[in-house]
Amino acid sequence: MAFQLAKRDLRKRMRGVFEGLSSAAIVQQSVVATNKFLSLAEYQNAKSIAVYLSMPTGELSTRSIVQDALQSGKCVYIPYIHKPDKVSVMDMLALESMAEFESLQPDKWGIPSLQPTQIPGRRNCFEASGLDLIVMPGMAFDEGFRRLGHGKGYYDHFLTRYGKWSEKMPFLVALSLHEQLLAEEIPVVEHDWVIDAIVVGDGRYLVRRT
Repeated sequence: MAFQLAKRDLRKRMRGVFEGLSSAAIVQQSVVATNKFLSLAEYQNAKSIAVYLSMPTGELSTRSIVQDALQSGKCVYIPYIHKPDKVSVMDMLALESMAEFESLQPDKWGIPSLQPTQIPGRRNCFEASGLDLIVMPGMAFDEGFRRLGHGKGYYDHFLTRYGKWSEKMPFLVALSLHEQLLAEEIPVVEHDWVIDAIVVGDGRYLVRRT
């Protein structure tokens, strides 16, 4: 319970940080982080990637990453949240083109999202050859590669499912505004996944050595 309260308080604090950020600052950091991300060998060598689609505020934009990946001929998968058994589940489904990306409708958080009518026949990463890399969102990160999500557990649950499906996990890269990378340790519990690398909007790149 103490961990949950600590996470709740940190999320509240981070929302205050995001409210103080200008859109121009986020755009500038997005350009820097994107350029760094696109230079990573793990990205350049990846054949299939999953990418979060960014909210209008409070996180780095992934638009240029999606565009580059599609132009490079990579298989691109994006989150789709649905309720197959009355419990919300996140799958990673194929994005076919930049034109399709442009046509996506925003959900209640302003995130471009697939609609239920667009799902039949669409490739799921579990039906293909899996993922080489996942671009992870989050509200905050620390230098121990811990991540504070938005509290729904979508990515942690997805990664647990993926680990049961395949012994080889994708390379997990978080995109972080420099205001999101904290000096303090983020409270985590056993089922919270750590990430492999963090690309920061001020140009820094942190990678976890295993």
